[in-house]
Amino acid sequence: MYKISILPEEIEKMPLGSFPGKIQVIDKNGIDFVRAIAYLGTQKIIGFDTETRPVFSPGQRHNHVALLQLSGAEKAYLFRVGTMGMRKLLCAILSNPRILKVGAAVHDDVRGLQYYRQFEERGFVDLQKIAYEWGIRDKSVKKLAANILGVRISKSQQLSNWEAEELSAAQQMYAATDAWVCREMYLKLLKSEKHPLTPEELNPPQPQPQAPKEVQAAPEVADGEAKPKKRRRRHRRKAKKPQEAAAQQDNG
Repeated sequence: MYKISILPEEIEKMPLGSFPGKIQVIDKNGIDFVRAIAYLGTQKIIGFDTETRPVFSPGQRHNHVALLQLSGAEKAYLFRVGTMGMRKLLCAILSNPRILKVGAAVHDDVRGLQYYRQFEERGFVDLQKIAYEWGIRDKSVKKLAANILGVRISKSQQLSNWEAEELSAAQQMYAATDAWVCREMYLKLLKSEKHPLTPEELNPPQPQPQAPKEVQAAPEVADGEAKPKKRRRRHRRKAKKPQEAAAQQDNG
């Protein structure tokens, strides 16, 4: 049984998880591309993800998807779609309902890929939409991987330049791992017993902020209504003793 949500300090204690197989970058049509498609076409479940060059300046144009990652158990292929576009054979993999493509927030990734070529998305599994069935409220790949697989996923390359002329070894490992780990999480979930979140667990009530006391206005009093009585003073004057009262009268 998994945790509803995992804490950051718990993640930091976990071993680092990374793709253990062969990584290959594909940036053009050719024999390597054909072999990649042939391998992916034999898989029943593959990991899916995309990368886009980040935007740091306000007003800067939005960048299009630069990289598509598809991973099996022992091979991960990184397609540089920003350079080579979306080939028909690649679109055929993403449209094949018999090949499950597992990712997180896949809707946005697919829309980004359809900028290059329109295709029908079929056979996609979004971990963010099914994790609640196993009692998990976390959404990010990092937290999901820690919760389901007990591993820590590095995010150090997330904001790197995915349109660079050559992808570094660290970028390749990051990209391959993000796709591969989605596949591994899905396979682990399929072997686990479901414990769906209750509606209260899925959407816990959020505490309402209270206004500072100094800005709270006094309640208005309508005409004809009795005004609230003033509080009595805590320290009343002491009543004079009978002897003191009599002496004052004599003096008067």
